[in-house]
Amino acid sequence: VRVARAVGKPIVFNYHSGEAPDHLRRSALARRTLRAADVNVVPSRFLQEVFAKFRIPALVIPNIVDLDRFAYRDRRTPRPRLVSTRNFEPMYNVACTLRAFQLVQRRFPEATLTLVGHGSQQSALEQLARDLGLQHVTFTGRLAPERMPQAYDSADLYVQTPSIDNMPMSVLEAFASGTPVVSTDVGGVRAMLTDRVHGRLVPDNDPQAVANAVIELLDDPVGAVQLARQARAACDAYTWTATRDRWLDVYRSTLPRAAVAGATVAAQ
Repeated sequence: VRVARAVGKPIVFNYHSGEAPDHLRRSALARRTLRAADVNVVPSRFLQEVFAKFRIPALVIPNIVDLDRFAYRDRRTPRPRLVSTRNFEPMYNVACTLRAFQLVQRRFPEATLTLVGHGSQQSALEQLARDLGLQHVTFTGRLAPERMPQAYDSADLYVQTPSIDNMPMSVLEAFASGTPVVSTDVGGVRAMLTDRVHGRLVPDNDPQAVANAVIELLDDPVGAVQLARQARAACDAYTWTATRDRWLDVYRSTLPRAAVAGATVAAQ
């Protein structure tokens, strides 16, 4: 910020962390830095409201998903094949996903769970899976970006159980892939996923509620497909085509008027 100010350059911050409530509460430096920006951009109303509590203005421009990478398909006869793509860190509470899967597996012994990710809790989560007596759980580790579409396509339900979150790209990727979503209702998730419209929202750290939602979708394939189609339609608002003009407006707003006028003439 000091360097930018010293050379007369505008400052645009693009802030994504779902940990913002705690981060801004604890860090006076973070609050001062964000207030010094010409424009703060956040991807969700959730973060905009968090910023407002600390008297920090912010514009909302959502995250985007590449619809050419993630191919949509209906799951007309869904199998109990679950996938999660959240990293193995405390805030994502993957342990709740495992405990919910134990309940799902009591109803569907053949059910599978694929955990795509890595992180500090991997050993503990692998031990928890053993302690719970789970079968058919696969820890894939980190996958290269080009392999992620296949991870969604090979599953029939997407499950995530974070306790802290903002606007997860994983949910948009599941939407684009046609994989019905069950998520905890935390942070900015409800800004992108309306319960029983685009998927299912359940209380934080409630394995029984997660399992109930998963089983409900498996028992109602027609309803699950309807949710998936509505979620895919919502993706149209989360593309580069839909957001690029808003980004251009942000950068233009920070430029001197003469530069904006020159850019306008050049564009014409």
